[in-house]
Amino acid sequence: MLTDAEIKKFEDKIGYTFRDKALITQAFTHSSFVNEQKINKRPDYERLEFLGDAVLEMISSAYLFRTYPDKKEGEMSKMRASLVCEGALAYDANELDIKSYIQLGKGEEATGGRHKESIIADVMEAVIGALFLDGGIEQSKRFIDTYILSNEEAVLMFVDSKSLLQEFTQGENLGEVRYEICGETGPEHDKIFEVRVFVGDDNLGEGTGKTKKAAEQQAAYKALLVLKNKH
Repeated sequence: MLTDAEIKKFEDKIGYTFRDKALITQAFTHSSFVNEQKINKRPDYERLEFLGDAVLEMISSAYLFRTYPDKKEGEMSKMRASLVCEGALAYDANELDIKSYIQLGKGEEATGGRHKESIIADVMEAVIGALFLDGGIEQSKRFIDTYILSNEEAVLMFVDSKSLLQEFTQGENLGEVRYEICGETGPEHDKIFEVRVFVGDDNLGEGTGKTKKAAEQQAAYKALLVLKNKH
C-alpha cells in the first residue's frame, strides 16, 4: 500500500502537493492490485492514463509546433511519436523512480511487472492525468516540460538512431550491430518493411517503414531506449 510518506516523497520530487491525494494514489495503482483487494477497493490508473495521454499529445504537439517552425506535419508527427512512445516515457520515468511507487498485485509483481516499460509508461501518463485534474493544465504542462519535453536526446535518437546505436554499442563493447528483414507486406509500389536489430545475439528492437532504412532507424531507436534503460 502506498504510504503518506511515499506520496510526500514523490510530491517533493515533482514540486507539487496534491489537494486530492486519492488522485495520485490512483495514478500509481495497477489493475492487478485492485483485483486482489477484498474490501476498500480503489480505482486503478487506466482512466487517468486515458486522460493523461490526451493532455500529453496536446502539450507535446504545441511544443513541437512552436520549437520547429520549419518542420512539416509528417516530420512533427514522427518527432512527437519519438518523445511520447512507450520506451521514451519509461526512460524519462527513471529520473523520478516511478517504478518504486507502483502498487501491483502479487502475481504481477512476481512476473516482473514493476520493470515493464508498458506499465511504467502508462503510470507516467496517469500522473499527467492526475496533475491535470488536481492542478489544471499549468501543472500538467510543467511536469511534461520538465520530465518529457526536456528530453532532446529522444528527438536526436529518432533522427539518426543507426549512427547513435553504432557509437553506443562500440563505446560499451556490446558486440556487433546487425539488421535483419523479418517481413514485407503490401503491393510492390507501396511496401511496408519489418526489420529486427540485433546487438550481439540479442534482439533489441523491431521497426517498420516504407523503406528498409526507415524501418532500420525505428528499430535502432527502440534498441537505444532498451540499452539506455540498462546502462
